[in-house]
Amino acid sequence: MVKVGLTGGIGAGKSEVSRLLASYGAVIVDADKIAREVVEPGTPGLAAVVEEFGDGVLAPDGTLDRPKLGGIVFSDPEKLKALNAIVHPLVGARSAELEASAGPDAVVVHDVPLLTENGLAPLYDLVVVVDAAPQTQLDRLVRLRGMAEDEAKSRMAAQATREQRLAVADLVIDNDGPLEALEPQVRAVWERLRTD
Repeated sequence: MVKVGLTGGIGAGKSEVSRLLASYGAVIVDADKIAREVVEPGTPGLAAVVEEFGDGVLAPDGTLDRPKLGGIVFSDPEKLKALNAIVHPLVGARSAELEASAGPDAVVVHDVPLLTENGLAPLYDLVVVVDAAPQTQLDRLVRLRGMAEDEAKSRMAAQATREQRLAVADLVIDNDGPLEALEPQVRAVWERLRTD
């Protein structure tokens, strides 16, 4: 088994790289997806978030109001730290379960947005960073995701810098260009992972 950490700043295109790797046969362990699962209604994770941040972070249907919670934590490092202390252990436990269920010859790609911030690089055989210039990230967040520019900048500022991410990278995928330029790079990374 090859354990790969895949990361990149918000808007860098990590999800597209993850999708391509899955299409080649990688087992994807998506930390964001798991982070949503561990705070679904009825879970201990959601109960702990409500206890920490109050009922105001719940939508009328009882689900977590992610944009509202995001507005609270992404502008306050201490509140973000409190949220991470609740969610990260739950995500780690579920990720370990998924990895354990992959076969011995699998390439297991852990899609982890906050890999650099949380010092997780040593947990993986290789770290792949999807890189894009901050201006490219900002443009994608505003133009493609419809975020307000100040919200996009706040989310980018809450993450590691481009330099910090590149410092932990074993392999870098440059995603500053068009989508057509991405696939050949991801294919080359996949071939490398299959031979490691």
